[in-house]
Amino acid sequence: MKIHKTLTPEHWFSFSIFEQLANIGCDIERTIQWKQQGNSDYSQKAFDRALELLDLTIDDPKNNGGRLKEIVRTREALVDHFIYDNEYNTTDKQWQNYFFEFNYAAAVQRGK
Repeated sequence: MKIHKTLTPEHWFSFSIFEQLANIGCDIERTIQWKQQGNSDYSQKAFDRALELLDLTIDDPKNNGGRLKEIVRTREALVDHFIYDNEYNTTDKQWQNYFFEFNYAAAVQRGK
């Protein structure tokens, strides 16, 4: 099911890898916040949005090569953390820290 109905792959591909991962991080942050507030429905919807953006990022030709392995591994670990048994033993705080770095890098790239 397509969640971001107006987002085309071409538009998503125009973002830098930093911008892509920063946007994904926003939905991961929402996933965590809604989970902490006890709203599992909204948390799941935010996570589904993040997965859709991750899948678009995986499909982006500029991310082939060395980046692709990290992006795919990130997707795997996120699904493990939020859906399955968290075998990688990640924490919400670790995910927040991971994606914060991309927000910072995207801001630096934009000159802010």
